[in-house]
Amino acid sequence: MSSTKLPDIRQTQILNAPIEKVWKAVTTPEGFSAWFMPGNVQPVVGHEFLLEAGPFGQSPCKVLEVEAPRRMSIAWAKDWTLTFELADLGEGRTEFTLIHGGWDAEKVTEFGQPHPQVREHMGQGWTGIGRKLAQYVEG
Repeated sequence: MSSTKLPDIRQTQILNAPIEKVWKAVTTPEGFSAWFMPGNVQPVVGHEFLLEAGPFGQSPCKVLEVEAPRRMSIAWAKDWTLTFELADLGEGRTEFTLIHGGWDAEKVTEFGQPHPQVREHMGQGWTGIGRKLAQYVEG
């Protein structure tokens, strides 16, 4: 059986902000909505919440893993995982890596869009979202 898995989207950036500030930005409802989407995220394993995905409606999410202030992973929609990895670089700088996994060439989203097409779009979208995160934590 051949694998139809597609590579994760992985983006790493250096933020001129302390790790605690970046952690709050990726694990609190206020922070999340400032750079990503509105959603009642909490850094608690098992916590379920909805992301307000604009024209796509609400996406169910569940927190899978929390290792404060270094890592949080959530299940997003029906197939994806979203993982945030933070590393304290000292001097008020943080390395932030976003990993968007769960891509499969054979699958479609709950909106009927093929994963390969959405992955291409999201790969570009995360770059802009990363800029919004930087503006939020560095501002």
